[in-house]
This record gives sequence, C-alpha cells and structure tokens, in this order.
Amino acid sequence: MLNFQQIILKKFFSLFLVLFIIVGSIVYYWMKAFYIEQTKSSLVNSVELISLELAHSPYKLDDFARKVHDKLGIRVTLIDVDGNVLAESDKDKSTMDNHKYRDEIVASNRESYGYKIRYSKTIEQYFLYVAKRYEVQGEILYIRLAVQLKSINEQIFSLGLKVFGVLVLFFILVLFITYKINKQIQVEMQKIVRFLKELTKKKKPTYLTSNFSQEFYTITSLLSKVSQILIKKEKQKSKYTAKLEISNQQKDDIISAISHEFKNPIAVINGYSQTLLDDVNINPNIRNKFLEKIFKNGVKLSELIDTLRLSIKLDSGQQSLNFTTINLYELVQDSVESVKINHPHREAIIQGEQNITIEADGALFGVVISNLIENAFKYSEDEVIITFDKNGLSVTDSGIGINAKDLENITNKFYRVHTNSWNNSLGLGLFIVNNIIRLHKFKLSIKSEENEGSTFSISF
Repeated sequence: MLNFQQIILKKFFSLFLVLFIIVGSIVYYWMKAFYIEQTKSSLVNSVELISLELAHSPYKLDDFARKVHDKLGIRVTLIDVDGNVLAESDKDKSTMDNHKYRDEIVASNRESYGYKIRYSKTIEQYFLYVAKRYEVQGEILYIRLAVQLKSINEQIFSLGLKVFGVLVLFFILVLFITYKINKQIQVEMQKIVRFLKELTKKKKPTYLTSNFSQEFYTITSLLSKVSQILIKKEKQKSKYTAKLEISNQQKDDIISAISHEFKNPIAVINGYSQTLLDDVNINPNIRNKFLEKIFKNGVKLSELIDTLRLSIKLDSGQQSLNFTTINLYELVQDSVESVKINHPHREAIIQGEQNITIEADGALFGVVISNLIENAFKYSEDEVIITFDKNGLSVTDSGIGINAKDLENITNKFYRVHTNSWNNSLGLGLFIVNNIIRLHKFKLSIKSEENEGSTFSISF
C-alpha cells in the first residue's frame, strides 16, 4: 500500500500528464486555427495590394509573379478566365493543369474571395490558398496566393516548445512546493495516527495540538476531546439502554393495541359465523341479527385497515390531494350524520352559513371533521357545537378535557391520553387529523381545560 506522499506524487504526475495532454491539444488546435486565420487575412490583404500594383506594373506577368514571391515569400499564381495559368512564381507554368475548377477559383466567383487548404501535386506540399477575381485592362484575371502549411506548423511547434518549457518549469516549482508541504503533512499525520492508536488501546491521551494549518488545528482540537467524549459515551450508554427498553415497551404496546383492535371484531365474526354454521335451522330473525353483527364488524375491520393505511401514507408523505370546491355546511352535516350512526343518542349543533365554500380534498377533509366529532362524542355527554365561517372551523365539547402534558403529544402517532385503555382506539385519530390539515396548508390549534371541555380549531 502506498503512503500518503507516494499517493500525492502519483496523483500529481497523473493530473499533470492529463492536463498537459488536454491543454496542449486545445492550445495546438486553437493556435493552428488562429495562425491559419491570420495567414488567410494576410493573404487577402496581399491580394488587394498585388491587384493594385499589377494594374500599373511594367513587368511581364511571369516576372511580376517572381518579384512578388521574392519580396513577400509567398507563392503567386495568375490565372485567366478559362483556367489557364498565365504566371507562376514557384513552378514552370507549362507543366501545370487547368485551374478553372479548383475550389478556391470556383469560390472566388461566388464570394469576395476563395479559400482552400489542400495538397498541391505541382509542389507536393499542403498549401493554404486564397484567390480573388479581378478585371485588369478589360480582362478577367484571378490572383491566387498560397503559403505552405509546413511553415505555419513550424511556427506553432516553435511556440509550443516555449510553452512546454514554461509548463515544465512551473511543474518543477509546484512539485518542489508540494513535496515540502507533503513532508510537513506526513509529520502531522503521524502524530494523529499515534493518538488514534493509543485510543484503540483504551488509553486516554488528553491533548493533541497542531499549528500547521487551520484544518489540522481543528482536527487535533476535536481529537483532544475524544477521550472525554468516550467517557461520557460510556455513561450515556446505560441511559440509552434504558430508553431503548422504554421504546421496545411502547412498540409492544402499539402492537398489542393493533392486535386487540383487530381481535374483537374478528372474534365477533368468528363466533356468530360458527353459530350460523352449527345451527342451520336457527330462527330467521336471530340469523339476520347475527349477519348484521358480522357485517358491522367486517365494516369495522375495513375501517381499521383504512385508518392504518391512511396513517402510513400521511406519515411517509405519499398521500396526494384532489382539490375541489366543497360546501362546508353540507360536508359538516354529512359528517355528523355518519358519526351519529355509532352514537344515535348524541346531538351536534351546527353554527354556520349554508353557502360557505372552501378549496379542499372533500374525502380527506371529511375524515378530519368526522374524527373531531367522533372524539367530541366519546369524551362529552352534552351537545357538541360545530362552528364555522370562511376563515375556519371549530369543534367544541364540554367533556373531560386534556391536561397540559397530554396536549403537547396528542397529535403524535399512536399516542393515547389514557395509556391504560388501548382497547378503545389505535390512537391514530388526531395524528391523521393533524397531518391532513398540514397537507392542506391549514393550521390546527387545541384549547382544553380538564373537566371543562376542549375546542379543536382549524384555520383555513
């Protein structure tokens, strides 16, 4: 396994090599494109100057082409409208093919000038060609200038060597600095390793300091606290174990509650079903009564399952909303009638205008209202008052009330005010209510006094 210094150097060399290849490639192609563009612009300017000089030159075309070549160091070719080479600075024109359909000549007929990089069979070199069409003394004449790409590449290579030299010097400097820093880091790391080894042997070194950098200072300061923290952790371990036992007990209570809630309706269904199976000649009225009991307990099981599923969806954030415009009075009235099926002798007073509407999920908000009314009926013998307007809704009872401690936790999942009476419900009602209200971006507030009653208010 490599040590820290070897890893740093290996990574550094790899990074430098990759960067050099990438940057070198980018710089090469950028410089090549730049030189070609600059050369092309220079040739275009030279063509313009040569055209002016050609119109007044006393020399023959061949002599003119050679003088321009000697002066500017570029290849000059003069071509007539039929593509015949009239003059050539670098080669015998009689050996040259017709140039009428050369790319740069064709392009110069369409645009201000023609441009092409290609291989010259005449000179056997790659050239950058620029051609322009002119009318000289009443005749069409093409002036074509060319520069070997070899010279451009030589300029790029020369500049590249200089850039490479600068990069190498920079690399050596950075490598030296990195080496010195790495040696210092190694010293600090060895101190930290020794400290950690002592901790693994259950020794408790107290102090570890470093002034090398802010990071090492922070690390060593934190490590200096490790031994004290470990001692505290040992003390906290026993407390955590005790909390874990309480948590396990709560889990057992929850499982007990769920199993008990399911056990009662299942026992009723099994008992009445067994009776019907054993006595095929049972009185029809009794049979109907038994079937009604079976049906009601089946509905109760279905409601328990729906409640658990809804609580899981709300707890995991998977429940979606289907917003519609709902009439609040009608929703409250329907909820009251639904709850009164199980509480036929209870009464609810509805106070609110019949034309108030809100934007909400009708099904889920109906669950909220039904749960609040159900709780009010359970814990109060007097009428339950339901008040609403465009700003909110409240359900008030005059029942046993809720103490301050229970009031803080009453909307928690599986929380029961009376911890020893799991047989009445799962403790999910207000948890579901609170989550649906928050999902609607509404707000739930609870006011309660023991032995006086409670008010559950929803602000829209």
